[in-house]
Amino acid sequence: MEPLITLVAVTGLLLLAGVLGAARTVRRPVVALRGGLAAMFALTGSAHFVGMREEVVAMVPPALPCPGLLVTLSGIAEIGCAVALLRRRTARPAAAVLSVLLVVLFPANVHAAGGDVPWWDRLGPRTAQQVLFLTATV
Repeated sequence: MEPLITLVAVTGLLLLAGVLGAARTVRRPVVALRGGLAAMFALTGSAHFVGMREEVVAMVPPALPCPGLLVTLSGIAEIGCAVALLRRRTARPAAAVLSVLLVVLFPANVHAAGGDVPWWDRLGPRTAQQVLFLTATV
C-alpha cells in the first residue's frame, strides 16, 4: 500500500506545484507522473536493502535460485531506474525497464499474496496495484 500512496501523493504534490507556478518544469502531467514513479521506485528499491529486506527475499518464489541475489539485483534496477526517470533523456528507457521488471516480478507478488495477509496484500489488490503501476510506466 505504501508504494501506491507514494505514487499518488508525490504525483499530486508535483502537479499542484506546477499549477501554482512553484515548479515550471512540472506543468506537464507526464513530468509529475515521472516524479511520482521515481519516488515510488526509490522507496520500493530501498526496501530491498533496508528495513524490509527479509520480507522482500521471502517474496521470491521457492523455485527460483539465489533469492538474496535476485532481490539485490532488482533493488539496484529499481533505484537506478528511479534516478533515470528524473532526466528527460533517460526517462523512456527507464520506464521501459521498469515495465518489464513489473511483469517479470509479478510471480513474486502472487507468491506473497498467499497465506494469512491483510486484505490489501491479497492477490486481487496486489494485481490491481501492479496494473496501475504498469500503466503509469507505459
